[in-house]
Amino acid sequence: MKPQLLKVNNSNVQSFSVRNDIIPQNHNIWHYHEELELIHFGKGSGTQFIGDSIKNFTNGDIVLVGSNLPHYWLFDSCYLDDNCPEPADIRVSHFKENFLGDAFFNLPENYKLKNLLKKSKRGIQLNKSILQLAKSLIEKVLNNNNSTKIIALIEVLTLIAESEAYTLLSSENYPIDSQDLDFRRMTVIMDYITQNYKSQIKLEDIATLTGMTTNSFCRYFKAKSGKTLFQYLIEIRIGHACKLLAERKYNVKQICFECGFQNFVSFHKYFKEATGFTPLQYQKGIAHLF
Repeated sequence: MKPQLLKVNNSNVQSFSVRNDIIPQNHNIWHYHEELELIHFGKGSGTQFIGDSIKNFTNGDIVLVGSNLPHYWLFDSCYLDDNCPEPADIRVSHFKENFLGDAFFNLPENYKLKNLLKKSKRGIQLNKSILQLAKSLIEKVLNNNNSTKIIALIEVLTLIAESEAYTLLSSENYPIDSQDLDFRRMTVIMDYITQNYKSQIKLEDIATLTGMTTNSFCRYFKAKSGKTLFQYLIEIRIGHACKLLAERKYNVKQICFECGFQNFVSFHKYFKEATGFTPLQYQKGIAHLF
């Protein structure tokens, strides 16, 4: 899977694009684009990858992705089925940093907005405290016309900027400039990991896949992601485990092996280090707090 630079289709009569998807389109491929992306998952769940951040997403989540920041959403399989009984419901807006003109964000009144655009290059996840208000404004972006559509987008961005009720996703040392990223290699690596993390991944195999020695690969991966391959694998496996535990369809031991852990002791250890709870505590009632 070659990484894709996506060109967002903006008509000549609109300064930015907005759409409502019920079937994931380009959400489930590793990609980047010049435009910022504001996405609201009315219905939908899975695993999100933004820069070097991996976490689950679910109904109601809202994320702002900055310009040229690699990302994709790996939707749960049920949402990719044409006959899905409960299809996805996604609102997504794309806009360039200068969609209001080069001078707008440089106005002194808009310094917080300008700072927000800068922070978005690490990816921004909105906190629960502003989700409901942000959702109502995003509905206006989708359904309003002409100037009121632009005003609604400014309002939702202002809400995020003024409240500062959000979490930065990608690590601070993650390379933002797309020209500095070796997209081919990183995409091969991520594609391999997402397809094989449920089984044992050997360092030698993934290094060979990228045409590097194991030592070179370890240095390369740490430099690009800020984490070792082992840390990265643990993170994605724990994220998948949290999702399965919250669904309560399997017992803890089944989930341990389903997520790629080779024994229950290591699963228990790394899960508690990551979440502060044992898997059983999480499954019995902690999950609803997150």
